[in-house]
Amino acid sequence: MRLAIFSDIHANLEALSAVLEAYRTERIDVFYCLGDTVGYGGSPNECADLVRETAKKTILGNHDAAVSGRMDYSYYYEAARHALDAHAATLTEVNMAWLKGLPYQEKLDDSDVLLCHGSPVRLEEFEYIFAPEQARECLAIWDRIGHITLIGHSHLCKVFALTSTSVEELPATDFNLEPDKKYIVSVGSVGQPRDFDNRASYTVYDTDKKRFEFKRIEYDIELAADKVLRARLERNFAHRLFIGV
Repeated sequence: MRLAIFSDIHANLEALSAVLEAYRTERIDVFYCLGDTVGYGGSPNECADLVRETAKKTILGNHDAAVSGRMDYSYYYEAARHALDAHAATLTEVNMAWLKGLPYQEKLDDSDVLLCHGSPVRLEEFEYIFAPEQARECLAIWDRIGHITLIGHSHLCKVFALTSTSVEELPATDFNLEPDKKYIVSVGSVGQPRDFDNRASYTVYDTDKKRFEFKRIEYDIELAADKVLRARLERNFAHRLFIGV
């Protein structure tokens, strides 16, 4: 099967629409979202509607958890809290109920894939994995992670290859899985990339060929940024879309 895996939309309808259109050429069998449908952007309901309609399963992200009252976000900086509060006030009852019911992880047993938003070690703490030292913590739960564990949260594209005793960071390029290793892959962000590439990030995993692919697509950044400003959210949330940080 060919799985579409995407994450961190952050209420960016223009980026999400471009990604879903690009997936039409990829012969996708099943769609999965790794969380953070909301937060930062100007189109929370529109994005939630699209993800609900498209993804077979969506994982809970930290912004989803904050908006739906499932975590304390008082320690977030003021502009982020304001966006979360604004989205909580804007979401429809259906979309709010959907966020309240999202799982922290999903194991696709037929393909040995684990889906989560941040590190699988302490799911409810939404910890990052963007360096080998952080990936190394997953060795302690070796039997619980998948042949490939797919995450979001950092907004970066990252690949870590694990044996039972070691971790190696690989280039974030298309690759084939080796049978004697496990992999932790950060799929980047649809709606707010932070690797200085402002194109929306999305990925494909072929479970039969054991091949993982990174994809990028341009989208209408000006319109997405304008929606942030019209929603009276932090101006930097609009500006960073242009520079990809």
